[in-house]
Amino acid sequence: MHALHQPVLDWYADHARDLPWRRPEASPWSVLVSELMLQQTPVARVLPVHAAWLERWPTPADLAREPTGEAVRAWGRLGYPRRALRLHAAAAAIVDRFDGEVPASYDDLLTLPGVGDYTAAAVASFAYGERHVVLDTNVRRVFARTLSGAEFPGPSVTRAERDLATSVLPEDPATAATWAVAVMELGALVCTAATPRCSDCPVAHLCAWRAAGSPAYAGPPRRGQAWSGTDRQCRGRLLAVLRDSQGPVRRSRLDSAWPDAGQRDRCLQSLLDDGLIAEDHGSYRL
Repeated sequence: MHALHQPVLDWYADHARDLPWRRPEASPWSVLVSELMLQQTPVARVLPVHAAWLERWPTPADLAREPTGEAVRAWGRLGYPRRALRLHAAAAAIVDRFDGEVPASYDDLLTLPGVGDYTAAAVASFAYGERHVVLDTNVRRVFARTLSGAEFPGPSVTRAERDLATSVLPEDPATAATWAVAVMELGALVCTAATPRCSDCPVAHLCAWRAAGSPAYAGPPRRGQAWSGTDRQCRGRLLAVLRDSQGPVRRSRLDSAWPDAGQRDRCLQSLLDDGLIAEDHGSYRL
């Protein structure tokens, strides 16, 4: 075993958060839903929506029977609502092609709408105990620091980065699956982006970044998450009006939701183009 394995696995056994999609009774569908919801969204915001979603649609077939607008409505204020459409499309594909069961194979998971390399590897690993390299932002940051001596990874996953992660992946599938979630948890709780708690890290004594004196990041500029005044905020305001309405909404109500007419028109059209809303004789609905 690699020197990092046991300290990280022991730390995870003592410090893992009790999250519903990690519990032994969690279904593969619960894991898939959580993975799409957690993309660029904090756990605290996902927890209540995930619970409500699984209560309403405990299986892919339950969701696939509903109109897409209901998925967008239930998505609430998680942000990036196209994920709701992708999850609905994935549910339909699971019903059509996999007899209503979330597939276990990485290759089969990749065929689902909205599922890329990370999500396919995460579901295969966390739901089915398969051996895969799972590289989310937290995992990449832990490996950049402990193995490569850099404060942050580059903007996108490279072949060298994937090979390095593969080189420390435990051979036993069950252990590899636990390792994947343990490293992710370490990055989320201890080896954080802004204020890493190195004094609480189980592998601080093995960390290449610490050994090098914790040099500052020297790579390409890291993108921030702007919000105020952006098209994302405008789209969210328009969707909120439609989500809170019990029926079609006239254009005048949407006009009052955002002051900049040009930006509002552009965002309304983008929502139509994305399939998040529909227009019918001057009224709009999810």
